Amino acid sequence: MSFLSTTNIPQLVESVDPAKLWAQTPQGEKPPKAGTTRTFYNTPASAVTTSANEKREIVRKAVGSAVKDLKAYEGLKDVAIDASADPHAADFTSSPFNPNLTEPSRRNSSSALCKSKEWERGNVYAQAQNLARTLMELPANLMTPTAFTERVKKEFEGVPNVEIFVRDEAPSSPSSSSFSRISRTFSFVTHGTSEPAKFLEIHYKGAANKDEQPLAFVGKGITFDSGGISLKPGAGMKLMRGDMGGAATVVSSALAIAKLQLPINLVVSTPLTENMPGPSATKPGDIIYAMNGKSIEVDNTDAEGRLVLSDAIYYTATEYKPHTLIDVATLTGAMVIALGEVYSGVFSTSDELWQQLHQAGEVEHDRFWRMPLDDEFGPQIHSSNADLQNTGGRPAGSITAALFLKPFAEGCEGKDGQEPTLKWAHIDIAGSMEATRPSPYQEKGMTGRPVRALVEYVRRLTNA
Repeated sequence: MSFLSTTNIPQLVESVDPAKLWAQTPQGEKPPKAGTTRTFYNTPASAVTTSANEKREIVRKAVGSAVKDLKAYEGLKDVAIDASADPHAADFTSSPFNPNLTEPSRRNSSSALCKSKEWERGNVYAQAQNLARTLMELPANLMTPTAFTERVKKEFEGVPNVEIFVRDEAPSSPSSSSFSRISRTFSFVTHGTSEPAKFLEIHYKGAANKDEQPLAFVGKGITFDSGGISLKPGAGMKLMRGDMGGAATVVSSALAIAKLQLPINLVVSTPLTENMPGPSATKPGDIIYAMNGKSIEVDNTDAEGRLVLSDAIYYTATEYKPHTLIDVATLTGAMVIALGEVYSGVFSTSDELWQQLHQAGEVEHDRFWRMPLDDEFGPQIHSSNADLQNTGGRPAGSITAALFLKPFAEGCEGKDGQEPTLKWAHIDIAGSMEATRPSPYQEKGMTGRPVRALVEYVRRLTNA
């Protein structure tokens, strides 16, 4: 092995002996391939001006790239990481997907040279995101509404201050009466499938005052979306196994929040069903009634997400009276066109809530972009035979979908001159749900976003 030094290198790293450095590197079973080169760089002076958020992302990319490279080495079981630059960002765990497994697989484990509270916290964030990725990635026959609820109950076993409720539509179920009360527009989506629908609730009481007003998450849980009678094109339809990404991310976020024991009360609601064609399926032109009494004309059965969310949002807002409600959904193809897979779109009635989400997303590089929510788009969904129509045409499709949900977020607008009683945000992750190309720390496939941003939002909210 030889080392090359040249006089035109502007600055050498002081007190570093290249030969000694090479001799101290771990030895593999195979000798280095002749003709290969490794280049080592010192940190450039320009990096000093990098912002804190940019630095965190550099750390993620550096660690992620290194771990990804080391995964190729057979027999390697443990990777020790120098996490001193940013322990939270450096805690990188890979989650390769294997359809024969029911939980994430980690072929090799990573650990910090010097563990810290920040490293452990980063591990909780990473494992939560990997859980969401796994739930979204599993095929629909292995992740039915029933399988989803069973997996979630298993994940929360032993986590303190948590109660889980699974409401069932079966007449023999003790929860069937509460399910029917919740399920109005939701039930019309369930008519085409033979898989039993579920309504999952997670209650975490981490605040010192268990009666303190909670935060609420609502997640869309369509475990497979064929489009129903308005059938989707066959090409790429298997991606719709991930149409429960909203549910996957909010339950995974709740798991991280509970494991970190953040001092907050949290309610999570996820309506779970398949959207399938069938002899009893809802048809275009049908008029149905939501839990809040509004009539809805079903223009397109492939716009089912807003139907299941409308009841879930209204139920959660009125039953638990949260101070803030955030719903997450793989809702519209229009969001994919607008933002691609880089940002998740946020629609919010609260400037304060938007700023909090934006800041959390920047810290975790799980970024959001604020979208308009102007009432001028309203006529696209109001001109029908009912109070609302579940589609407004192709123009501004993600905006009209958010406007459809707005009336169900009870309290998000002030009445009779009063201030709003609810801060509401709708997050459309239709684009960010999937990575179509790999990055240093994100493989191709389902991303599990925006788990890290949601957990960071709650951590900052509680000053934990």
